[in-house]
Amino acid sequence: MPTLDPIPVTLIDGRETTFGEWAGQVRLVVNVASRCGYTPQYEQLEELQRRYADRGFTVVGFPSNQFLQEFGGDDKIAAYCSATWGVTFPMASKTKVNGRGRHPLYAELTQATDAKGKAGNVKWNFEKFLVLPDGAVHRFRTSIRPDDPEVVALIEKSLPGSAD
Repeated sequence: MPTLDPIPVTLIDGRETTFGEWAGQVRLVVNVASRCGYTPQYEQLEELQRRYADRGFTVVGFPSNQFLQEFGGDDKIAAYCSATWGVTFPMASKTKVNGRGRHPLYAELTQATDAKGKAGNVKWNFEKFLVLPDGAVHRFRTSIRPDDPEVVALIEKSLPGSAD
């Protein structure tokens, strides 16, 4: 997989950056939605952010309405996430994760396989891609909670300065 760092990202506040803003960190990329049965995963995502941010970890949320469960505008999404879940991790502007117009980051991430060896389109909201500092990508489907022991163990093992 080519390096993801040069891929442009527009943040929810309109600021332009690249995925490389978080280079060298363990990055958990998640397509999020405000009106989904899995929306309470925001709580676990924020807990991981608070627990590991000072050790070289970040969650990066990508709101998407491709499953028709996200608010219309970035301002409303940002206000909801802040007020309801206390989100402090970076959030991208509303993004397409599948099909024509898919964000370039998702064009690369969806080549990664899940535990069953399946790659391809994002199947639902809150699919997770754990991008390690060496560029390796681990894919976790929607039903795997952000605080699942397998996810947490991989985060802890991969944090900068952690012993292998």
